[in-house]
Amino acid sequence: MSAGFGDWTLTGSMSTARMYHTASVLTNGKVLVVGGSSMYDILNSAELYDPSTGMWTKTGSMSTTRYYHTASILTNGKVLVAGGCTDFLVYLNSAELYDPSTGMWTKTGNMSAARCYHAASVLTNGKVLVVGGSSMYDILNSAELYDPSTGRWTNTGSMNAARYWHTASVLTNGKVLVAGGLGIYGYLNSAELYDPSTGMWTNTGSMSTARYLHTASVLTNGKVLVAGGAASISYSNSTELYDPSTGTWTNASSMSIARHYHTASVLTNGKVLVAGGLGIYGYLNSAELYQP
Repeated sequence: MSAGFGDWTLTGSMSTARMYHTASVLTNGKVLVVGGSSMYDILNSAELYDPSTGMWTKTGSMSTTRYYHTASILTNGKVLVAGGCTDFLVYLNSAELYDPSTGMWTKTGNMSAARCYHAASVLTNGKVLVVGGSSMYDILNSAELYDPSTGRWTNTGSMNAARYWHTASVLTNGKVLVAGGLGIYGYLNSAELYDPSTGMWTNTGSMSTARYLHTASVLTNGKVLVAGGAASISYSNSTELYDPSTGTWTNASSMSIARHYHTASVLTNGKVLVAGGLGIYGYLNSAELYQP
């Protein structure tokens, strides 16, 4: 095992096999897994993982089956699930709220646009920004804001480029960096900044590599690490760093394995754990650590 890597141990299994789901760390420390797709079905079920026991328990189910949705932890501790797709690739504009204190779901306001493969970010003012994605017939550049105090959505400024399978990162200055994705004319290396104080988008520096299904991690120094992804028929092991103070990208060291559909997590020690995904030769169980 390479230096700097830890050991993996098995823990309790979920009651339902699923992919294209979401996982959210609740304020009580438990992990809520919601929706997704199984071998034959789209799911509305949800499960809770208890780190203290390593066990999963079922909790309330959503009213709508969905996958490729987003899940956002609100400042009041509830979880907002928005959009996604359901059976027969029907795109959803519906949203639901999970209350950890009751284990129940309630419907909340609908988005103005049905969308799948979008991104959601909790802003410093507590509102949730949902941006981009794909609808039944279009790739979207639109964005909407959810206000937890009213349960309603309002339209905000649209991105300069329509995109899906992009990333959205809340910077330390409160702005949101959207990078990459798939656009109307192909793979994107462009990036944009959303300013919550104005509701407007401005272009910022472009990545050196067009990519989608990558990850973006806000480091403890405020920079954003973008890793992996896909473009054309190839998968990438390249990584880049965005510096908000200059609006420019610089290449960082490459991962050992090219991957997309992976996850990236910023650890308490500041390192970034990249795990799994799909590589050149199939599904991956490998993991790598990035040291800023």
